[in-house]
Amino acid sequence: MLDYVAGLPAFLGYFAIGLGAYGVFALVYTAITPHREVELIRAGNMAAVTAFLGAILGFSLPLASAAANSVSIVDYIIWAVIGILAQILAYYIANFTLKNLHEKITNGDLTAGVWGGGIALAVGILNAACMTY
Repeated sequence: MLDYVAGLPAFLGYFAIGLGAYGVFALVYTAITPHREVELIRAGNMAAVTAFLGAILGFSLPLASAAANSVSIVDYIIWAVIGILAQILAYYIANFTLKNLHEKITNGDLTAGVWGGGIALAVGILNAACMTY
């Protein structure tokens, strides 16, 4: 019976670090964007929800890939940091390709939110696919 839960300590370690990585990602991402995601989301701004959720999903994919492919907790943490950096790059790509992105999201322009979230998701997919060793 104990053989069935032999991997539980590793699971709990990776899961806890993953949850912590989400927290770090949210703090870093909201610090670099000029708009206030949490306030906008609480106010019902769908553009902000779409953009932020796309970034979270874009980060989730490489985080999951890192959990599945890492050889140690330290390796997992390093790749989680790389995932955060890739999402920062995605934000700047979206902002560069759609002028005044943050103003449009703040004003509730759903097109801007979909664009920002879509770029974040696309970068996350590429990032996750590149994490093969």
